[in-house]
Amino acid sequence: MSVDLGLRHDRLLREQAVEMFARGFGYGLSARRLGVCAETVREWQKMYRVIGRGGLLVMGVKRARYDYETKVAAARAMVDGGMSKPEAMVRFGIASATPLKQWCRLSRSGRSSRPQASTCQRRHGCLSS
Repeated sequence: MSVDLGLRHDRLLREQAVEMFARGFGYGLSARRLGVCAETVREWQKMYRVIGRGGLLVMGVKRARYDYETKVAAARAMVDGGMSKPEAMVRFGIASATPLKQWCRLSRSGRSSRPQASTCQRRHGCLSS
């Protein structure tokens, strides 16, 4: 049984996982060999399939930011257009499924039609027209 301490795994460990995925190893065997929680490796494998080696290796380096138009387009492609999550992630260059799911939820609730002001815009009133 693994204990998740909320630690991020370094690039070297993800590189080793990528090599295993490229050789056809499943997430279970890869997790055992790497000594990492199977659920973590399963997520890495999903990301490897969607965004490839480069995307998986830069995960955790910085949080990606997406403009409003990308968020709306990706959500509409899934909600209205029937696009799958992996297809939308590849087409719109989205590195994580989590924000995409949130955008779809907002789109379904009708809130995606109103842009949200950034923290800077709210604090300083610098909304652009």
